[in-house]
Amino acid sequence: MSFELRVKSLIEEKQLIQQDDHLLIAVSGGIDSMALLHYFVQTKEKWGIKVEAIHVDHMLRGEASAEDRAFVQRYCEYHEIYLHAKAIPIPEIMALENGNTQLICRRERYQYFKEVMQKTNASKLVTAHHADDQLESVLMALTKNATINSMQGIRPQRFFAGKSLIRPFLTVTKSEIREYLLRQGLEYREDASNFKDTYVRNRFRHHVVPLLEAENPRVTEQVTHFTEQLQEDDAYLMTLAEDVFSRTVKKLDENTYRMEIEAFQLVPLALQRRLILILLNYLYKDSNTIQSYALLVSMLKLCDTTAGYAEVHLPEEFLAVRRYGKLSIQKKEPLEGQTSPEKKIISTANGWTTLTNGERLCIVKLPDLSSELLTDTAQLFYFNASKLKLPLYVRTRKEGDRMLLKGMDQPKRLSRLFIDEKIPLNERNSWPLLISPSDEVVAVIGVRMGMFFSTTPQPNDDTVLIVD
Repeated sequence: MSFELRVKSLIEEKQLIQQDDHLLIAVSGGIDSMALLHYFVQTKEKWGIKVEAIHVDHMLRGEASAEDRAFVQRYCEYHEIYLHAKAIPIPEIMALENGNTQLICRRERYQYFKEVMQKTNASKLVTAHHADDQLESVLMALTKNATINSMQGIRPQRFFAGKSLIRPFLTVTKSEIREYLLRQGLEYREDASNFKDTYVRNRFRHHVVPLLEAENPRVTEQVTHFTEQLQEDDAYLMTLAEDVFSRTVKKLDENTYRMEIEAFQLVPLALQRRLILILLNYLYKDSNTIQSYALLVSMLKLCDTTAGYAEVHLPEEFLAVRRYGKLSIQKKEPLEGQTSPEKKIISTANGWTTLTNGERLCIVKLPDLSSELLTDTAQLFYFNASKLKLPLYVRTRKEGDRMLLKGMDQPKRLSRLFIDEKIPLNERNSWPLLISPSDEVVAVIGVRMGMFFSTTPQPNDDTVLIVD
């Protein structure tokens, strides 16, 4: 099959392009991107699309970088293609941040792509990733971070800036692209940094890939088929996992999630992994964090048992906590000396209130209790609002706090209650307490309820506290 037919086949099979699409084609001036731009210049009428180009000068190679831009500009002017171009002072940014050159370049480049897409309302960003890039990506993932996601390599299409990023060359090789460009009689610019072994990808390209191709000249094609199968299988399993996620994991607020570990353990391991990946996708934007094998293993280990207390410190101040058979993901508590959050008011007018330990509280009048408020894990505690007046408050413990329990003549010190209930020492000062208007502790949420509450409605009870 010819180069053009291979590209056309992928576009049609994956529905990468629709009529009236507005394509923004990323062009560096190199062989791959020039072939990509030329392909769509030649076929834009056939596809019924609008084509524009976008170029970034990273200002890393002095005059050579400026010449790349001029080269792309000349091509675009000749073929009447509008070019968006920008010079980004990467050396200055690196001096300030002292970070990884490639990561900074990619971040700044894609930020500019995003800005132009939003400004022009382009429907798709198009990049020239090809089958050799796919092979290199899989090999790099295998040696660095072999997770479910990373081993699937590069996808033909993904979301970007609220639109799409497509890669129509993903099934053709570098040599096929070169042959196409030569047949078209086109020139291109060569980036000298591509020949250096400074970057990881270059080392794989120069030293590892040739060894594999010597063993099997069709290794690139084989890896392309391999990633396609992985992506198809994973898409099906992710559909199953998303359905389980919606039934198993509760989103309590923007930064708080909770699930019953027993329900998680009933799910096959393949779906357990994907449930965690879905959760990490909600928490993080950085793909390296989401695809971290160590993070995945830590989360799975935390859910090995329902017994006892354990925690895993996650990136960006998140904390995964196993407690009483539940797994909670939440932002860490403020450190001592930092401003603590305002105490939360719990009343019949407030609806659901989410606490720092992942529990949710809601108070309703008994006649207003409906099935819409109840879940499989909800606990109901009935009381008489004339004896335990509203509103109630939530705060953490103070020195000397006590709580009166049913069957006791004297209130029990919370310090003793925490010991008896085996609450970890590091959690006691931040544990949420339910407080009456007179500043009396009436419940230790998730541990013990005070004398005002009962699990079945008494004759004079008119109000119910729902703990979920």
